[in-house]
Amino acid sequence: MGHLPLSSLLLVSSLSAAVGVLGQSATTLPAPGQPTRTGTVGGFELIGNSLVSAQQVFLATPDKVFFVDKVEGNPTQINGHPAWASEWSLSSNNQRPMDALTNTFCAGGNVLGNGTWLNVGGNQAITYGGQPAASQTGGGAYDDPDGRQSLLTPCDDGSCDWTLSPNQIDQRWYPTVETLEDGTAIILGGCRNGGYVNDASQDNPTYEFFPPRGDPILSPILQNTLPANLFPLTWLLPSGNLLIQSNWATVTLDYTANVETPLDDVPDAVRVYPASAGNIMLPLTPANNYTATILFCGGSNVQPKQWTQKSFIIPTYPASTSCVKLTPDVSGSYVQDDDLPDARSMANFIALPDGKVLNLNGARLGTAGYGNDSWAIGHSYATSPVLTPVIYDPAAADGSRWSSDGLQSSTVPRLYHSSATLLPDGSVLVSGSNPNPDYTVGPDVEFPTEYRTEIFYPPYYNKRRPQPKGILAQYSYGGPSFDVVLDSDDLFGDVQNLNKTKVVIIRTGFSTHAMNMGQRYVELAATYTGFAANNTGVLHVSQLPPNPAIIAPGPAFIFVVVNGVPSVGLQVMLGSGALGKQQKLAVADLPSTNIVQSSSSSADGGSSKDTKDSAGVMLRSTSGWMHAICCLLVVLLASGLY
Repeated sequence: MGHLPLSSLLLVSSLSAAVGVLGQSATTLPAPGQPTRTGTVGGFELIGNSLVSAQQVFLATPDKVFFVDKVEGNPTQINGHPAWASEWSLSSNNQRPMDALTNTFCAGGNVLGNGTWLNVGGNQAITYGGQPAASQTGGGAYDDPDGRQSLLTPCDDGSCDWTLSPNQIDQRWYPTVETLEDGTAIILGGCRNGGYVNDASQDNPTYEFFPPRGDPILSPILQNTLPANLFPLTWLLPSGNLLIQSNWATVTLDYTANVETPLDDVPDAVRVYPASAGNIMLPLTPANNYTATILFCGGSNVQPKQWTQKSFIIPTYPASTSCVKLTPDVSGSYVQDDDLPDARSMANFIALPDGKVLNLNGARLGTAGYGNDSWAIGHSYATSPVLTPVIYDPAAADGSRWSSDGLQSSTVPRLYHSSATLLPDGSVLVSGSNPNPDYTVGPDVEFPTEYRTEIFYPPYYNKRRPQPKGILAQYSYGGPSFDVVLDSDDLFGDVQNLNKTKVVIIRTGFSTHAMNMGQRYVELAATYTGFAANNTGVLHVSQLPPNPAIIAPGPAFIFVVVNGVPSVGLQVMLGSGALGKQQKLAVADLPSTNIVQSSSSSADGGSSKDTKDSAGVMLRSTSGWMHAICCLLVVLLASGLY
């Protein structure tokens, strides 16, 4: 360990006061480590069989992924009936069944601002073969009351389970759930009894809130877009409005005034279920002024009357390659983007920490759904699975945004009822596929009830990960900045990599039916002070933008990305951790970006003169002497001089 002169020791002794002034007194998390797995970069690894098929999947803690299925005859039992929910521990690869209580078939979900996960809607009670049960209040072979509303407060010790909310919602099958800027949720659309597409006799073209705010409210876009108005694609926009895309129509909704504003129709293809295009909000960054752009790719070019025509032989119908983008707070018109390399229906889009988008799962022919039709593939309404993933780079030039270079194919077809979610180490868990009315397996079943679960390893996966120090555990909307320390290994031995470093927060979302409800990627504003002598640096990072509509309150994961390589993500809380209006604070100014040069050797063998010279430069170049002291101190700590 190096030795510091008395003047530097006195400097260290003032740490508490200096940190308090700069807002660093908030709770910080231990630095993340390295991934515990070593995978084949660009490839898939089978990690086991899930206890239930993964119709719905979400990452709720750093170690636990929760699976939710429809009610069916899964071999795993709980409380005397088949299980249709489970928990998977990432660290141990162990699983446990859970009792989901009601029929969660084709439910929606999201996480609230207090960390509780909400599972909404679901189907009527059923029995063998997916047929309606004699009782809608439980009992029978599957003991699955009509699904309305279930809650899960996640845990890491195996003690948590699904509970029923005392607040019942309206009957909804295929609803969408979006978390709002106060941490509550809006629940949109659905039908009352189910089917391939909706119809006027069972349509529920309304929205309501959880916790409840009154009776459901009629939505003109949902009322006017039959029959393909299920799982309407919905995003909270930075303006505070919602974007809703249903069948061919698009609107923004001011849900506080119950006013819809029509935008252009989506071109080329239907994007909602059962066409089921891949869709995602692209990264919100300081560079784009946190302006939301939504990307839609694939789906099916099916006209409204065509969905129910007997001549519509669904598994022969080609999916679309079209990709379009919409920036609804700026313009109501879609713009064309690079086409998909392969046509896809039922594609999952996953926001990767490096800012790119992973596209996997889906089929070239047909749509979501299943049935007993003579032309179905078994029961599946889709065939020709797309097994090779592809990655979209929003920063690439037109014509070169999609690439599958270095990516390997999966061996598992992932069609209807498959899901995927980002994991804390930056890999992606992929599971499910079950285009069948009940548990269906066997050597002659082309697309069985699928339990095989994979992890996909993105191109950055096996690289040494940054291990940043100083990550906060909770983030305010605005407020004081904080400092993150990166050592030479974190910067890959090059201080210039600070210019290629970003701090990002990702809500991984609730994955079902080719959607990850609530998924969002936000880059925090940051500057840096670098030290050329030892290739270390300090990031000066703003907290969340002072607008909770940019990213809703609740749990999320934070990553520090250096030259395209992310740290292992740490789970953090955005906002107050409670439901209700979030406080907005003034945004602290960040110091100017600067790299401190030195004519002497690196900090590992540096002298006190080097330290004094660096401090002198910092005093001249940053926004205040106190900030300079803190930057100097954290670098000394990181480099082993103290």
